[in-house]
Amino acid sequence: MKLLTSPAPHVRTQDSTRKIMIDVIIALVPAVIAGTFFFGLQALILSILGMVSAEALEFFILRVLRKDKNFKPNGSAAVTGLLLALNLSVATPWWVLLIGVLFAIAIVKHTFGGLGQNIFNPALAARVFLLVSFPNVMTTWYKPIASFTGWYTDIQTTATPLAVLKSAGFSKVFESTNYFNLAFGNVGGCIGETSAILLFLGFLYLLFRGRIKVIIPATYIGSVLLVSAIFYNVNPERFGSPLFHLLAGGLMLGALFMATDMVTTPMTLKGQVIFGLGCGIMTMLVRYLAGYPEGVSLSILLMNALVPIIDRHTQPKIFGRRKNEQK
Repeated sequence: MKLLTSPAPHVRTQDSTRKIMIDVIIALVPAVIAGTFFFGLQALILSILGMVSAEALEFFILRVLRKDKNFKPNGSAAVTGLLLALNLSVATPWWVLLIGVLFAIAIVKHTFGGLGQNIFNPALAARVFLLVSFPNVMTTWYKPIASFTGWYTDIQTTATPLAVLKSAGFSKVFESTNYFNLAFGNVGGCIGETSAILLFLGFLYLLFRGRIKVIIPATYIGSVLLVSAIFYNVNPERFGSPLFHLLAGGLMLGALFMATDMVTTPMTLKGQVIFGLGCGIMTMLVRYLAGYPEGVSLSILLMNALVPIIDRHTQPKIFGRRKNEQK
């Protein structure tokens, strides 16, 4: 009998980064289909371009610049490119998307050392970078056309429900839409953020596959509902209902697919609770108090920056030691 010894931890798994990323892409397919249906073929083209360009850029960085001959694409760059595309308006020019991909992969990800080393979520950081660099492009939204073969030039510009709430009040929101449209995605907004129902179905798939934990999404969404309920009771017309804030904007995309990034979120259970609560509270503060109507991207990036501090102060006590004895 041959015995093998190895240092701890003694963990064995058949999973790989590639398998996990494939599952994430599969989970986002319903959102891509919804975006293509509501905004036309341009949405599908941008989604594919984001994935392909991100993978090609990472391949170039690792194989050519870093001379890593053993590197094989693992799908992480494709997920970043797809998430970035889903966070854009269908009217976004292809070259703006490529600039975002360059910033996400080359600056946010590989400047810090590559997969597992980046501090911020690359797709969200790139979205904010594009928002600052191309504000007109990043704040131009189009009405859904409900046609897989349509093109974005065939449709009219519109304000998002969150923008209507901020500028005209809650009652004006439902002059042009309803909760059913908000839930299924028949409203103006980013390509992949509008269909809350399909995003949640993709999230359930990741839960079933064991790729994601429910703590951060639950605390994120729960804190948004709690804060919005408090403000709604103070002034319904100005602040909007909890259900509205749940379904409108990028909350579901951010809470289910962006705030759950394994690399940029806390490792401890307490830390994940703090992270989710912080994201939810900051999202609502930005929505209520800032000039820009959406706060998901900014709140998640802010909490990304606090992750090292959160992890440091939420470490569990080592068995057999007092808390003040730990180093």
